[in-house]
Amino acid sequence: MDYTHLGRSGLSVSRLCLGTMNFGPETTEADSYTIMDRAHEHGINFFDTANVYGWQQGEGVTEQIVGRWFAQGDGRRERTVIATKLYGSMSDWPNDTFLSARNIRMACDASLRRLQTDYLDLYQMHHVDRDTPWDEIWEAFDVLRTQGKVLYFGSSNHAGWHIAKGQEAARRRQSFGLVSEQSIYNLLTRDVELEVLPACQDYGLGVIPWSPLHGGLLGGIIRKTEQGKRRLTGRAKDGLKANRKAIKAYEELCDELGENPADVGLAWLLHQPAVTAPIIGPRTIEQLDGSLRALKIRLTKEVLARLDEIFPGPGGTAPEAYAW
Repeated sequence: MDYTHLGRSGLSVSRLCLGTMNFGPETTEADSYTIMDRAHEHGINFFDTANVYGWQQGEGVTEQIVGRWFAQGDGRRERTVIATKLYGSMSDWPNDTFLSARNIRMACDASLRRLQTDYLDLYQMHHVDRDTPWDEIWEAFDVLRTQGKVLYFGSSNHAGWHIAKGQEAARRRQSFGLVSEQSIYNLLTRDVELEVLPACQDYGLGVIPWSPLHGGLLGGIIRKTEQGKRRLTGRAKDGLKANRKAIKAYEELCDELGENPADVGLAWLLHQPAVTAPIIGPRTIEQLDGSLRALKIRLTKEVLARLDEIFPGPGGTAPEAYAW
């Protein structure tokens, strides 16, 4: 396994991050334990979760599963860089959501209980809160760090200017600031290249892409549907209809390379300079094992150029992407 620092921090994390969102809703608790154990066997030390995962309001189902796995001991917690998030509603009461100082304090303590640990390696804002001042957020975060409950802080789904505003607020307080941003980023969705990625590089944030295969559209979906291995419904059906020409060209390129489309999609992200670790969300052991191939794929300049032709993205960074 290859490791890199999380942003400008000294924390070493694996180049693949294990996403746990399927634990509970899609993957049984026993199978979730097996996947996490196998991740450690492969050297994956970076796990991502959130207080709302499990989708039963207030219960934190997925965090509880991870916590019971930690409780089995044998160095499971010590070998894991655990990242979780807050923002989403955990009850019908108005203060059990968003990023007020009150919710930051309560949500952190609740996640610690569910995860059966006394500290979080990375605590992330799941979304931007436009109504809570950055000074309030940083004051609450600084308290958590002083108490030893959180080591590092990150953002998720923040715009470039939100990141800049947050980092400047931290700088005024002489706080360490954010070390990561978790954004949707894949060959089909490259909007973050305009301003989010440049902001992250300038301020020293590692980028943690979620949905690296765009819900499976970049995982060989045409071949799988033709072979009867996948049924097309909902967003996947609409997404394939809107992007079928590009996806077909992509799968043909992957055939030329002799690689699975899912592995090429992950490998492309690993070739992007701002990316720390794409989040893989396996439902099965087989999916986890298969994702490791991406770490060994080296894409040439010619292949990267062809991928840019198939999925052109926004055309570079702002403002050059749209202005002289």
